[in-house]
Amino acid sequence: MHLKLESLQATSSFKPRGALNALTRLRDERGSDVHVVTASAGNHGRAVAWAAEQLGLRAVVFTPRNAPAAKLEPIRAHGADLRAEAEDYEEAEQKAKAFARESDAEFVSPYSHPDVIAGAGTIGLELLHQLPDLDAVLVPVGGGGLVSGIATAIKAVRPAAAVIGVEAEASSAFHAARAARHLVRIDVGDTIADGLGGNVDPDTLTWPIIRDVVDDVIVVTEEELRRAIRDLMGAEHLVAEGAGIAAIAAVAAGRIDVQGRIVAAILSGANIDNRRLAAILAGESERSQRPDGNRR
Repeated sequence: MHLKLESLQATSSFKPRGALNALTRLRDERGSDVHVVTASAGNHGRAVAWAAEQLGLRAVVFTPRNAPAAKLEPIRAHGADLRAEAEDYEEAEQKAKAFARESDAEFVSPYSHPDVIAGAGTIGLELLHQLPDLDAVLVPVGGGGLVSGIATAIKAVRPAAAVIGVEAEASSAFHAARAARHLVRIDVGDTIADGLGGNVDPDTLTWPIIRDVVDDVIVVTEEELRRAIRDLMGAEHLVAEGAGIAAIAAVAAGRIDVQGRIVAAILSGANIDNRRLAAILAGESERSQRPDGNRR
């Protein structure tokens, strides 16, 4: 099995690919005075803040008030206007969209935005350049931007390669939607992969792609996520957050047969607070701790 280490990107997740693409397009179309706003559980907000800093743009980022410090502190450090005031991601998204309606700011969704999806698709192109005979790729799924971009790119070049999404069992909106053939609201459970949790915008651009282009969406349990974080650290000395480890957890749990096949798993992020990581490595219960993740 091959690992695609998006955790080694500039902001320790895959998110700069889409954020930089989207903000560059906005700057080119509307000029350097364009104002952007987004909602995030952390990683997308950090990437937007970083991209805005690179391009000299103003950015406002709405997050849950209890988002991980490993994500919030860099958002501030990159100069964005951080509004860590929402109860959860869904409320943060509502606040960001309201801010956009009431101002001249452009809302840049962490998953339902064509330029964000296209940026994520560059991962698929890189994989095919590195592994031209790729048989399958496993991709963490939150809002679906990452898997939508990768699936679109890979299927255009190598239709036979399977693209498999991986969700947290505690919050598997797209797994439920594929079974129903339409988006459904789910009861969102607690998960260390907060970035893979929550219901999605009913108008999201990602659902038709996940329904029609992605080959399958599978789920992993909380213990499988924790065990994969521990095992990856022990075997490869690589840090992963809860959402970032999902694809690797699926392989480790035997959800897909990799024998004799060229398979890649996306390690999508490494932004995890030190105390949370220490608890996972020590095998401690985390039921009383708040989650962290990378979806938004």
